[in-house]
Amino acid sequence: MKFPAKFNPLFDRFLLGGLGCGLVALCFVISAFFYIWQNPPRPGPTPMPTVFEELTPVTPGPTATPLFQFATPSVLPTGFPTLTPTQPGATPGSLIPSPVSQSFNSPPTGNIVFTCYINQIDQICLMNASGSGRRQLTDLSATSFYASISPEGDTIYFSSRERGTYEIYSMNLRGRSLRRLTGGIGSSYAPERSPIDDRIVFANESDGLQRIWVMRSDGNNPHPISTGPDDIDPTYSPNGMFIAFASARTGQRQLYIMDRDGSNVRQVTSLPDMGGRSSWSSDGTRLTFYAGPPEDHNIYVINADGTGLVQLTNGGDNLGPSWSPDGQWIAFTSFRDGNNEIYIIRPDGTGVTRLTNSSISDWQPRWGR
Repeated sequence: MKFPAKFNPLFDRFLLGGLGCGLVALCFVISAFFYIWQNPPRPGPTPMPTVFEELTPVTPGPTATPLFQFATPSVLPTGFPTLTPTQPGATPGSLIPSPVSQSFNSPPTGNIVFTCYINQIDQICLMNASGSGRRQLTDLSATSFYASISPEGDTIYFSSRERGTYEIYSMNLRGRSLRRLTGGIGSSYAPERSPIDDRIVFANESDGLQRIWVMRSDGNNPHPISTGPDDIDPTYSPNGMFIAFASARTGQRQLYIMDRDGSNVRQVTSLPDMGGRSSWSSDGTRLTFYAGPPEDHNIYVINADGTGLVQLTNGGDNLGPSWSPDGQWIAFTSFRDGNNEIYIIRPDGTGVTRLTNSSISDWQPRWGR
């Protein structure tokens, strides 16, 4: 179609103007592309995660600088005797340095269940082994404590006075599916599941005796396997074949080991002021425990045959150690800052790191996967 002559100048100006604007826009786009290509945008800073929920933010994970170190292996306080071996053929025990050949490189992993004092009542809390993800699991009306995590890492067992008498309960890691497992057998404490079957070992006080009992994980068939009169704080070995516990059956409280059916009891320590809770190393060759006078307890490691005693801490009133499943760390409670908090330490005494930083009392840590 041909436009009349009087329209041609107007059309030409419109066409040329449009082409001119398009060329200008095209030049602008090309210039912008080359500028961005030569000057790529820089990424912004990554937000720093926090270790403690509700607490002062710090770099996640344990610090590399321990709160205290030993230049040489620590020496036991005066009055601690050389240990007597408890098995035939064992070499008499004495304080020795931790093995220098052992390498500890892994950061803490898994979960730690512990007792947290909230609104004047002990409750059960859980956190990641790095100290992050702290959460309260129970909100009961009476004391709940002595918690442990099942070998599979999905169930928590603990003792509570919710119904007037200390009974054993179970729940999942979210604090749900709460179930009472004992009733009418006495006052029950410190439950722990076997790593090889559905048995639960615990301490029970009845008829004036504290003894070690076992039952099925559903609460059936509870019965004693030790004679007492003062047997407390049982814990299974990693292979499930032995149970370590504390007892004052000979006068002073000491650490003992027995077979899983209660037979073949043998004494491991010969110390003054032995504490209660103990924990096995992941390979089943050593135990960690605490000992010392009131308000001056320390954490120790000893071979299962009673040799090779090593003191890991020195001052601060340290209690209730628990070995990590990978053998790289030991969790414990300490009062060194004026309040019960949970710390971790390497089995050679280095790398002391505080995990909790709370105005309330956090204590009785127990490690799980």
